[in-house]
Amino acid sequence: MSKTLSNMRVFFSSIKQAEKGTRQKSRLREWIEAVIFAVVAATLIRTFIFEAFVIPSASMEKTLLINDFIFVSKVSYGPRIPITPLAWPFTNHTMPFTKDVAPFSTTVQWPYRRLPGFGHIERNDVVVFNYPCGDTVLKNKAGEDEDYYTMASLGAEYLHKNYGPPITRPVDKRETWIKRCIAVSGDTIEIVSGEVYINHRPGRIPPDFQARYYVTMPDRKRLSEAMLDKLGTDHIPRPMRDSGMFIHNLSPNNLDTLYARGARIKRVIVEGYGDYRIFPFDNKHYEWTQDCMGPVYVPKKGVTVTLDTLTLPFYRRIIDTYEHNTLKVVDNKIYINNQETGTYTFKMNYYWMMGDNRNESTDSRFWGFVPEDHIVGKAWIIWMSFDHGHIRWRRLFSTIK
Repeated sequence: MSKTLSNMRVFFSSIKQAEKGTRQKSRLREWIEAVIFAVVAATLIRTFIFEAFVIPSASMEKTLLINDFIFVSKVSYGPRIPITPLAWPFTNHTMPFTKDVAPFSTTVQWPYRRLPGFGHIERNDVVVFNYPCGDTVLKNKAGEDEDYYTMASLGAEYLHKNYGPPITRPVDKRETWIKRCIAVSGDTIEIVSGEVYINHRPGRIPPDFQARYYVTMPDRKRLSEAMLDKLGTDHIPRPMRDSGMFIHNLSPNNLDTLYARGARIKRVIVEGYGDYRIFPFDNKHYEWTQDCMGPVYVPKKGVTVTLDTLTLPFYRRIIDTYEHNTLKVVDNKIYINNQETGTYTFKMNYYWMMGDNRNESTDSRFWGFVPEDHIVGKAWIIWMSFDHGHIRWRRLFSTIK
C-alpha cells in the first residue's frame, strides 16, 4: 500500500513539473511572439506609412531647426517598395555601435517600384530623399562618411593613405537628406542674383527662407546676444575687418526687425567668377555660382533631349549611374550602350532640391538632380524639438510648410 502511494506521488509530481515547464515555455513563447509582432508591425509602419527622422543641420532653417524630430509621410507620394529587402530592421547603411559594418546584403536587389499615393511631388514640398551622390563614400578615421566624388579630386595616393577602400551603397541605403523641392520634372530653373525663376517666372519664396546679408548697425557694433535670441538665430555673425559690418543669415522677418532699428542691409551675392563646385562642374562652358546659374532643364520621364559636348555634362550621371547605361565619349562622339547617338530619352522623373537656408545648404546647385527612385517621402509634422537641452514647446506638433 505504501509503495503504491509512493508511486502515485511520483506520478502526480511529474505531471505538476510538466505543467510548470509548459507554462514557463508558454510565457517565453508569448514574449518572443510579442517581440516579433512588434518588430514586424513597426517595420511595416516605417516602410509603408510614416518614418521618424531628426534634423542634423541648419540647411533648412528657419523652416526646420537642428534637433527637430519629424515624421515623414510615405503615403503622400506612395511608399517605395524596399530595393534592398535583406536588411536588419530599423537600420540604414551602418550597424549601430560600429563604424563600417553594413546591416544589409545586396545579394537580392529588387527593381524600383512604388505603391500608389495620395498625390505627387509638387513645387515647394519639403521632401526627404536618399542622397544621390551617396552611392560611393569613404570612411575617415573617425568612422564618418566623406563624399567620394568630392574627395577624389585630392588624388588616389592621398585617398589610399587616409581612407579605406570606397564603400558602395544601394539606393535605399544611402544617407537621407531633406530639402525643399524647387522645380519638378519638366521645369526649367534659373537663379539670377540669388533669385529663383521657374519657367521664366519668379519662384515662390518660403515663409522662413534665409539668405546671407551684410549688416551694419547704427552704432557699428556686433548684434547683442539678446538681439540674436530675438532674431532666433544660432548663426554667429562674421565681422568684415574693422568696418562695423557683419555677415548674418536672415529671414524676411529678421530684416524687418533690423530695418526698424536703423540697420543698413545688403544681400551677399556670389557672382563674377565660375565656381568649380557648382553643377554641372564645367567651368569652361558654364561659369556659374550658387547665386547665378542656369537655365537648367529638369529631366522628365519620356522626354528626349539632344546630346552634345554642351548638354552632356548635365545628364552624364543620369545616363550612366541613375539609369544604368554604358556611356563613352570618343573623338567628341557620344556612345550609349556602344551605339553612337545624339539624343537620349529619360526613363525616370527628376527633381531640383534646395535648402531654405540658401547660403548654408549643399543641394542641387552642388550635385544636380534627385531621381524619383531616391524619394523617401514628404516631411509632415514636427513631433518634438530640443534647443540646448530644452524643449521648444511652440514647435511641437506643428505641420511642415
